[in-house]
Amino acid sequence: MAMKIRLARGGSKKRPFYRIVAADSRMPRDGRFIEKLGTYNPLLPKDSEERVKMDLDAVKAWLDKGAQPTDRVARMLEAAGVLAKKERNNPKKAVPGKKAQDRAEEKAAKAADAAEAAADAE
Repeated sequence: MAMKIRLARGGSKKRPFYRIVAADSRMPRDGRFIEKLGTYNPLLPKDSEERVKMDLDAVKAWLDKGAQPTDRVARMLEAAGVLAKKERNNPKKAVPGKKAQDRAEEKAAKAADAAEAAADAE
């Protein structure tokens, strides 16, 4: 059985609240789970202690049994000091998309034309 430590969404519309659960990876996101390991409330400020609450002993036990955390839960575990920080590299994250690059080129060309016209007028 492939186990995951993941988020199960609760809360009403536009008011998310998540449970951190250990579940079989084949089960639906909000469906059956084996054990509740904690909670996550994204509406609270980032520095609030109530934002993420976890039973770290239970989490460590599941990790020892081979459960794989999802990306978001792994970030929370790294912040709590349970997992080692993983090197992440996305060099294209800050590069604008193709259309934005085209617009920037057009704007630069217009500015250059306007500067040339102003220089010719003098």
